[in-house]
Amino acid sequence: MRSLFAGAAIALAMSAGAAHAADLTPQTITSLKIDATSVQQGWRASKVIGATVKNDADETIGKIDDLIVGRSDQVLYAVVGVGGFLGVGEKNVVVPYRLFRYGEKVVILPGGTKDALKNLPKFEYQKG
Repeated sequence: MRSLFAGAAIALAMSAGAAHAADLTPQTITSLKIDATSVQQGWRASKVIGATVKNDADETIGKIDDLIVGRSDQVLYAVVGVGGFLGVGEKNVVVPYRLFRYGEKVVILPGGTKDALKNLPKFEYQKG
């Protein structure tokens, strides 16, 4: 009796799912034509995260630990780790992403100093 009830419940669930699927309007996915040359001129996020940050005097002032993306799908801030040694005692701060410049395999924060970054408020991720 129990297996008959279970079988009926499964059949009902499957038919309800099929009926619901029939009500859905299929979505159309269009292909986008993207110029591969312009894409290759950008930096991959995986290369930016972990990159050493230098100033225009070629001094190392921090390391990019993360990127904060806004609702408009644009990178708004870089989370920069400053101070510490091998990650111990490091402080995370946020810097507006638009302030960075990119050289050949280097991330540059023009006018930036290690002291200026250390004096920024500590950034902590929201829990939850």
